[in-house]
Amino acid sequence: MNFELNEGRSVVYAIVRNGGRQHKVAVGDVLDIDLVSEEVGGTVTLQPLLLVDGDKITSDANGLGKVSVTAEVVGETKGPKIRILKYKNKTGYKKRQGHRQRYTQVKVTDIKA
Repeated sequence: MNFELNEGRSVVYAIVRNGGRQHKVAVGDVLDIDLVSEEVGGTVTLQPLLLVDGDKITSDANGLGKVSVTAEVVGETKGPKIRILKYKNKTGYKKRQGHRQRYTQVKVTDIKA
């Protein structure tokens, strides 16, 4: 099978790790990562695990040492509300708790190989 996905253009993307999760990113993508202490407009460096540059794939530690993925902080956002309920029968014990995870929105500005 021959698939022409990029229609003659060079496709560059990276798989980066953040907070125990992996994200596929390309230049211009906006994604939510775990909260960082960087101000809006600041830059964040993401750790690459894989780089795809057209037909060239880099996944070894030596090659990835030269790769940098930088992103600009766009703002903060919150995840969905999670409600936790605990209940014990016949004792009258009820406990209710909630949580909303905070995230930092970043826009990928550059992938350097």
